[in-house]
Amino acid sequence: MKVYIDGSAGTTGLQIYDRLADRRDLTLVTLPEERRKDPEARREALNNCDIAFLCLPDDAAREAVEMVENPDVRIIDASTAHRTADTWAYGFPELDDIHRAAIERGKRIANPGCHATGFIVSVYPLVKLGIVPADYPLTCFSLTGYSGGGKKMIADYESPEKPEGLSSPRIYGLTQQHKHLAEMKKVCGLLRAPIFSPIVDDYYKGMATTVTLHADMLKPGTTLKSVREALDDWYMYQRLINVAPLNWGTPMIDANAFEGRDDLMLIVSGNDERITVTALFDNLGKGASGAAVQNMNILMGADELTGLNVK
Repeated sequence: MKVYIDGSAGTTGLQIYDRLADRRDLTLVTLPEERRKDPEARREALNNCDIAFLCLPDDAAREAVEMVENPDVRIIDASTAHRTADTWAYGFPELDDIHRAAIERGKRIANPGCHATGFIVSVYPLVKLGIVPADYPLTCFSLTGYSGGGKKMIADYESPEKPEGLSSPRIYGLTQQHKHLAEMKKVCGLLRAPIFSPIVDDYYKGMATTVTLHADMLKPGTTLKSVREALDDWYMYQRLINVAPLNWGTPMIDANAFEGRDDLMLIVSGNDERITVTALFDNLGKGASGAAVQNMNILMGADELTGLNVK
């Protein structure tokens, strides 16, 4: 199986490469540094592999797809470009059998966004089960390490001359036009987009995405316990998603607790009036490169945990 990573020098591409470097069931197609951005060299690599990862800006990802003429090449796109396209499978196999089957037989797989992963993993089952109405006015805040911002943000945060402001949490997406909102709304079947506040902080990687719920606006009879049980039942047979028990043992949630891991934990907190659901994971793991490799494993018919770090 020949695999090519287009955009292998970026953060996501490098993380995918690290997960694949020791695989004996794969051959990594690489380009010399001087030809890495050569359109013809890229075109040749894209058409002479079995699976291509696109770790590129949106426009470059669309351009790469246009370069692929070989109908047997399967593409996993880590950009935002195709996440709401009806002709692409949304690469979140744990959501249900329909999503998993679409990945298994797909030629075009859109890898989920990091913040979107944390939101959708919590909201999708609750909407499907009728616990959260499709028109519910959802709100979400999501903490992330600075690695999610790519090379420039990493360099800014790790510079010895970084400004004082970078030492504190910073709220962004202030216009409520964040690029992940479209997939959050579409994949969950929502009638309105959530109010979404992403926050980047001075640590390298790790993510805690929290959705807030008022029980009296949910399905009658919904309690803290029933929300936790609904999520636990939904993901019972998924190997990369676990639901923590209520009162799971610590009064605080560390956003970087899953740093270096490719699995995800859901934590249901609050009380029978006000409920929070927090997805705890690595923004470069289940939120990006780990999910991309998982999708590749499913495409190949391999064990989906191959090459992943799960504790």
